[in-house]
Amino acid sequence: MSGAKLRIAEIFTSIQGEGIWAGVPSTFVRVSGCNLRCVWCDTPYASWAPEGPTLTVAEIIDTVEELGVRHVVLTGGEPMLFEPIVSLAQGLKDLDHVITVETAGTVFRRLPCDLMSISPKLSNSTPPSSSGWAERHDQTRSDLTPTRTLIETYDTQLKFVLTEADGAAEVREILGQLPHVPPDRVLVMAEGVNADIQHIRMRELAPVCLKHGWRLSPRLHIDLYGDTRGT
Repeated sequence: MSGAKLRIAEIFTSIQGEGIWAGVPSTFVRVSGCNLRCVWCDTPYASWAPEGPTLTVAEIIDTVEELGVRHVVLTGGEPMLFEPIVSLAQGLKDLDHVITVETAGTVFRRLPCDLMSISPKLSNSTPPSSSGWAERHDQTRSDLTPTRTLIETYDTQLKFVLTEADGAAEVREILGQLPHVPPDRVLVMAEGVNADIQHIRMRELAPVCLKHGWRLSPRLHIDLYGDTRGT
């Protein structure tokens, strides 16, 4: 374990902003590197332009332990891309941490995980053709095979980022191709990088959630801190 390494954009403690554990104090380990290029990505430093030091799994665990928070979120970028994430998750679980893995659902791995938080990407995520990534992005996000296996293997929540209520049809289409996930584990989040936009879009999305029984998830970190790193 000690020799395995990951490129880490940041490690910080904050309030979990999204999902069924929103509001829970958590340490976030953000791995650099992603196989998607979402046009609205709010962490380009871990995706479009990966940055950060390369640390051993042991060094990452030491940093997490110093922060002294039980809940740990392994996020990115796309943490499931990298084989050492398995050793990291195992090392944290051996120390009795509660582990959430944030993933787009494009890669399957077996690792200790209390909550697999899967965020399938919709067509609203596709970057412009000028980026050179549009075709590859759409091919990767559209392959739901890894997502199916993740749902069958782990305790799961699904998170969908919507910009408007019309996106519900695409969410339903994707859900129809996946193993059953209870509606209260299907979370809809409003895209936006400031609280005002978030609140406007959440009001538009509330009727959608009422209709389908989905959860309308806040993004507390945007409300509390805005679009800033380390939050």
